[in-house]
Amino acid sequence: MGAEQELLLPVVTATVALRTPATVITADAGYHSEANLKALSEAGVSALIADGNMRRRDERFATQNRYTTLPNPLHDKSKTARKPLTVFGPPDFTYDPVARTCVCPAGKSLYRKGARNVTGDHVGEHFRGTKRDCGPCTLRPQCLRTPETTPVRNVAFFRGRVSTARVNHSAQMRARIDAPEGRALYAQRFAAVEPVFGNLRVNKRLDRFTLRGRQKVDTQWKLYCLVHNIEKLAHTGYAA
Repeated sequence: MGAEQELLLPVVTATVALRTPATVITADAGYHSEANLKALSEAGVSALIADGNMRRRDERFATQNRYTTLPNPLHDKSKTARKPLTVFGPPDFTYDPVARTCVCPAGKSLYRKGARNVTGDHVGEHFRGTKRDCGPCTLRPQCLRTPETTPVRNVAFFRGRVSTARVNHSAQMRARIDAPEGRALYAQRFAAVEPVFGNLRVNKRLDRFTLRGRQKVDTQWKLYCLVHNIEKLAHTGYAA
């Protein structure tokens, strides 16, 4: 299955004739990317695109983890417990910001990678061990997450953020979607979109397609959606 991100802009373009000045495009985290948000901003399209950590920042979902223990006939949501991270972290290394040197817990000096390294929008010093020192080191299990496959240790110390005028569209979107108005607008998506998937997947048992080929799958999907819409019309008394 391909990434969903590349599908957002074509869909937005295809709905130009259906949108009004009051229309707000909403999409889940699968469509979130800096490139997509930049394109929407430059096109003047009002949108609320969730990111992967949106629910973690929302106090309304603070207890959502309790639902992962409930049985689901279509999907096992239980997660295996993660092993605690026991490897050495940056505080275990001796870093001299003036001399720009770094010594590992085994007492070996690491070499600095480049004069100035930028990760994301953070600038700092990146250090790397040598195979000569890391290979025979007795502290490998404590220093590397996968000592059997990782040859040397890398460690970084960040001094601050890069001074730049570049617009961070992801940060702007997070601020907008976390605002009370943004949360209220995005919540409407749950009522409009998610019940459709819930009905088709759980009630109609469409947990997988039984046909092969794009045209056949599209036909099967539209048939189920047609039944869904007919039921909605019948339940609202439209037929009467």
